[in-house]
Order: sequence, then structure tokens, then C-alpha cells
Amino acid sequence: MENIDDFSPEKVSGPPAPPTPPPVKSMDLFMQRSNSFVSKATRDSWDRMFDEAHGADVLIHTVDNGLIYAHSNVIGMASDVIRGMMKQDKRKSHRKSISILGVPHDAVRVFIRFLYSSCYEKQDMEDFAMHLLVLSHVYVVPHLKRVCESEFENILLNKENVIDVFQLALLCDAPRLGLLCHRMILKNFEEVSTSEGWQAMKESHPRLQKELLRSVAYELNSLKQRNRKQKEIQTYTQLYEAMEAFVHICRDGCREIGPTKTETPHVSCGFQACNGLEQLLKHLAGCKLRSIPGGCSRCKRMWQLLELHSRICVDSEQCKVPLCSSLKERMKTQSRKDEKRWKLLVKNVLSTKRIGGSPFFLQAIDVTL
Repeated sequence: MENIDDFSPEKVSGPPAPPTPPPVKSMDLFMQRSNSFVSKATRDSWDRMFDEAHGADVLIHTVDNGLIYAHSNVIGMASDVIRGMMKQDKRKSHRKSISILGVPHDAVRVFIRFLYSSCYEKQDMEDFAMHLLVLSHVYVVPHLKRVCESEFENILLNKENVIDVFQLALLCDAPRLGLLCHRMILKNFEEVSTSEGWQAMKESHPRLQKELLRSVAYELNSLKQRNRKQKEIQTYTQLYEAMEAFVHICRDGCREIGPTKTETPHVSCGFQACNGLEQLLKHLAGCKLRSIPGGCSRCKRMWQLLELHSRICVDSEQCKVPLCSSLKERMKTQSRKDEKRWKLLVKNVLSTKRIGGSPFFLQAIDVTL
């Protein structure tokens, strides 16, 4: 029996270690082919194994009497469905035989090649993406389905094919792709509805067409509601800013109106509404039409702003805005309908902004809301 000491580093002799290989660039060792990173040697082996079909034991029948040779161990490991199909072939021939029909022969060839190497050519994907999506679903090849979905999402989906892809996404259980198609259809409905795909769907799947039309109508209605709501918020925000500017002008003074008006009328302040309000106040003071039946539209607008302020203000006795306390007294004689309408307006105006420039506005928010 050999002594363990005979295997000590000092006593073991052998060929010297090989020299450290020189550093190589990643693109020398790994080469991107058809969007899949594999070593060049491995890729060449896969290609040779598939193309030469050496030792192939499966015969795949395609449309137009096409034939593809493959290896059962490879395609069976890649797809449980194909493995089950091969097991159903009870013939005693040394080659199994299966059929993949309903798609072009070249699409099946690209599909089988993908089962070998997970590689594909860019042009093949552009030509057969829809067929590959169907094959990946039918034969349960999840990684190919993800590739097809990604290609459609980033490159291949357009207004001409979106209807066809949408129908395939529904059939092939690809919810994300279906959602992307649905969004594109809604966004470009006028163009999509004139495409050949839409006309074909109208004839073959009228129920789906009705569902899409219903979705478009719902989306348009939702868009109108959002736009209307946005305009309302904008209006209420402008009214709130006008109320703040009122207090600023009457309490502190601004360019041309107020207790401490500046000598330079064009100097800017922090309230954007000041200029317009100053013009309205000056107009109200000198307008000769305000007492005529029908009145002046600008004066009516000013009175409405003054009344809105009086309803927001919580301390009319100390307020410097004209007619604040008088208008607050006038509220008591208004009808319930007018009172309800004003209360709703005040609530909406105060809810647009939670931080105001005047302390009593903050108090009014708490009291009203």
C-alpha cells in the first residue's frame, strides 16, 4: 500500500501547468446570433447537428409533404407535448413520425431549430412571428412565447397587423401582448378600423368586433370625462388663486390698487391673478352699464367673485375686501337652491388647494370640508 506521503507536493512530478490564456474580448468568445448569446463552438455544433441530421430518429411531416429530421431526445426535452406525440407512435420503425401541420414548412423548421439552440434569425422572426407564437403555445415552449411577445412589443407590432396579433394573443393566452394590442387599437382606431385585419375579424369574429367597438366607446367617454374634470379643476384653481389675490390687493396693495400701491405699475408680484383683478376692479368702479337692465358682463363677473370671497372669508369684520360683510348678510335672503349651488362651488374651490396664502382660507377649508 502506498504511503500518503508519496503524494505530497514535493514528491509528485508531472507536466508543468499550462500557461494562463491571454485575455480575450467578450465578442471573441461569445457571439450574438439571432438575439441569443451562445459560444460560437456550441452554436456551430447545434447547427451541424440540426442541419446534417446525423443520427436523427424523428421524422416531422409538414404541409405540402415537407419533411424535417430531428432527434427525439432534443425536441422531447424541449417540449413535453412533442414527447407525448412521439410516444403515441406505436410503429416499430427505427424512426418516430409526427406531424406539425397548419403552418408553413419554413416556420416549422425555424421552430424545431429553436428547440435545439434557442436561436433564431432576425428575418425568420419577422417572417414567421405569428406562426411561432402559435407553435410555442400549442407545443408549450414558454421561452419561445416570451421571445415572440418581446419581438411584437418592441419591433413587430404595427397598425396593420395589430388586429391579427390581438386575436392570436387571446387564443394563445398572452395577456400582456393582448393588452398592448388593445391599447394600440384604441389609440389608433380610425386607421385600424380600415385595415384588412379589421375587415377579416368583422366577418369571422363579429362578437369580438362588437366588444372592441364597446371598448372604444367606453374609452372615448372616459377621456371626455377626464378632460371635463381637468377643466373643472383648472377653473376652481383659478378661482382660488383669484380669492388669494383679492386679499393681497385689498390688504397689502399691489401695482395700481390698494393701501400701499407701488409707483411702478408693471412690477410683478407673487399672485398671477392680480393684473386681471385690478382691471376688473377699476372697470367696476367706473362702469356706467352696471345699473342698466341686463347689465355689464364684466361687472357681473366681478360681483360673483366678490360674493365667492365673502362665502370663503371667515372674518368679514377684519377683512379689507370691499362689500365682504354686506354680501355675507345678503346670503341670509337667498333661496335654498342658490345657497346649495354656492356651497357646492365653495367646496370645490377650497378642495383644489390645501395650502393658501391667507390664514382665514385655511380655516375656511376646515370649516367647509
